Amino acid sequence: MSMVATQLRGVIAAVATPFDDADGIDEKALRGQLDRILENGAHGLMPVGGTGEFPHLSRAEKRTVIEIAARAAGGKVPTIAGTSACSTKEALELTRDAREAGADAAILVPPYYFRLTDDAIYRFYQAIAEAKILPIVVYNNPLYTGNDMNPDLIVRLCRVPGIIGIKQSNVDLGALVEIIRHVGDTASICTGIDSQFLSALVVGAKGIFSTAAAVIPREMVQVYDYAQAGRIDQARELHLKLQVLNRFLEYDPGYVAPAKEALTMLGLPHGTPRHPMPPLTETERAGLRDALQALGLFSRAGMTASR
Repeated sequence: MSMVATQLRGVIAAVATPFDDADGIDEKALRGQLDRILENGAHGLMPVGGTGEFPHLSRAEKRTVIEIAARAAGGKVPTIAGTSACSTKEALELTRDAREAGADAAILVPPYYFRLTDDAIYRFYQAIAEAKILPIVVYNNPLYTGNDMNPDLIVRLCRVPGIIGIKQSNVDLGALVEIIRHVGDTASICTGIDSQFLSALVVGAKGIFSTAAAVIPREMVQVYDYAQAGRIDQARELHLKLQVLNRFLEYDPGYVAPAKEALTMLGLPHGTPRHPMPPLTETERAGLRDALQALGLFSRAGMTASR
């Protein structure tokens, strides 16, 4: 699949990376998560992103996870692999790895740690795109990278050949609207914030890169389907219902531990985040369990919330 902007749409699940008791990749658990995501209608997979703990994975582990995801997708939906790195050189290497592992596109945050000018960020993405290794999705996540991309910069990037879309994880919904206003259909603009999903669709976003879709893929796809069919009242009702869980999958206490804990509670053991990222506290775990219970997920899985 040579991916183009029109294929970047719908619910793209941000895949969690499960670890076994020896702190290695739990490939069986990963395949189980992927099968569940795909069986429930997700429109794409994003392995080795933030939800997949990319900073904590070795280069070989990243390739393994991408290979498993691409194999599960089987060309039926796109695999957009995370290839973020601090340097252009490493980002190019990881993007080549992703292509060889079967990915259809690559998604990258701007280089982090060092503060960069807009022109430096532009040249970074330009270099990755001009290498023509894979189609590129630009990922703006200023809280985690320290390098925010303003709407003007993102609009410039959308004009670079080889860049097919944007994942906008800035909490400023107005910035998303401004990007959509200027970009139109030149590139696919998606949100990366679960609680903004319906709002983003209403103003013209094409979809979402969603941590929630690793846990509740069916429900996230249903919100999208309602919106596409113009059934906004039903989409809003479901979106608000899902907020009881989505609020755990944003910025406090961070989205990785809640996503992995939720999957474990639902019968798909995923271990804990890699050190030094902390697991949930008992209070947070109880709140998450209550959210899953409120959505009826335990009864659907034939389980109880006793854990």
